[in-house]
Amino acid sequence: MNEHITAAPGAAANAAPADSGWRDELRATFTLAWPLVIAQLAATALTMTDVIMLGWLGPRYLAAGTLATTFLMPFLVGSTGIVGAVAPLVAQARGARDIKAVRRIVRQGCWAAIVLAVCLIPILWQIRPIFALLGQNAGLSIMAEQYIHVAVWMLFPALGLIAFRSLLSAFASTRIILLVTVGGVVCNALLNYALIFGNFGFPRLELRGAALATLLTNLLMFAALAAYVLRHRRFRRFHLLVRFWKPDWSRFAEIFRIGTPIGLTLLSEVGLFTAAALLMGQLGTDEVAAHAIALQCASMAFMVPLGLGTAATVRVGLAYGRNDPKGIHRAGWTAFALGTGFMALSCIVFLTLAPFIVRLFLDPSHAENANALALAASFLMVAGVFQLVDGAQVVAAHALRGLSDTKIPMVLAFIGYWALGLPVAYILGFTLNWRGIGIWTGLAAGLAFVALVLVIRFALRERIGLVSRAS
Repeated sequence: MNEHITAAPGAAANAAPADSGWRDELRATFTLAWPLVIAQLAATALTMTDVIMLGWLGPRYLAAGTLATTFLMPFLVGSTGIVGAVAPLVAQARGARDIKAVRRIVRQGCWAAIVLAVCLIPILWQIRPIFALLGQNAGLSIMAEQYIHVAVWMLFPALGLIAFRSLLSAFASTRIILLVTVGGVVCNALLNYALIFGNFGFPRLELRGAALATLLTNLLMFAALAAYVLRHRRFRRFHLLVRFWKPDWSRFAEIFRIGTPIGLTLLSEVGLFTAAALLMGQLGTDEVAAHAIALQCASMAFMVPLGLGTAATVRVGLAYGRNDPKGIHRAGWTAFALGTGFMALSCIVFLTLAPFIVRLFLDPSHAENANALALAASFLMVAGVFQLVDGAQVVAAHALRGLSDTKIPMVLAFIGYWALGLPVAYILGFTLNWRGIGIWTGLAAGLAFVALVLVIRFALRERIGLVSRAS
């Protein structure tokens, strides 16, 4: 028999009752989402800090660090998707008021984080021979290896961090996530400054210093969230570390069953944009620079619907867990309206202010930047158009995750990104000679397809049996 989970004081706004209206759902979603949005923006600052400070060392250090992180990121992103399955599963357990399930899910999420790190470290350790097979520069490969052999250990705290973040998100305790992430940005900047350049009496470690700063920052962030979860009265009652060694194979398998498609979906999207960058590289240096500028702007805007998407997973999962079809309806469409509404605004900004925005990245007074600036402005205008579909697809995907629906969305994402988006990008960019505009149009086509089919799937959720429990 399930144990009753009582609401913590002050949590009413985030745990609206089943018969609450649209206004209450809007308030609950916004309250849950805004710290996640800012935390996502802060998380991008972590990477940006590394890029800026490695750039101060010189182009070879920046290139080696970029190669190393490019090699690391697909493994980290895929693993994050798997461990991130803790969020919808905990939300469903919370909706069902099953306290034992919450403890077991989080514990097995930590197990999954440990298993993934143990499996991936030996692969990542072989970065130099792998880069040799890929024909990478030998000198840069040696430098990238120096970074990876330190940074690889951050997998343990980074993935454990995701497990605790998922628990906190499912209980709408997102402000602590924001505080810890912002603190991590500051900590990372100080550690980078100390360890890369040998300031404050520390040894000058250069690339190893950047990697060590990343490792220490993740350790500190993990420790902060772990201490909060284990000591705060709202979460202390779950006794997350009690019999931590005791396996729960059904929960462990469920995390991989739900999470693996999420991880593969994330990888397919990351891979699409990586492939687009490689296609840009065939067009020229100006196209690559312009692509990087437009992508950076689009990525920053994307953090808002991404945070709203996480909120959608939690809100839909809560309603699903308490067998509330109307709550699922309100939660999904409220997040969708907020996400697409924001992206409509960013679309207008990109379409009207693109020439001014790109000047923040390149100095227009230098004649050699003129072509790259013009290209970046044109790419950003196309990015403005696909803001709407990008926001729609991420919120729809997250809403479906709240229903534990991840396998079919994964297949649809692969079709949209790789069977449609990339071929269209190549045909328009090279066969029809639209060049960079064609590549970005292909990206928009792939995202539009995924957005359309996922939104339709959420709209038809009852007809296709996704909410058969909630009847």
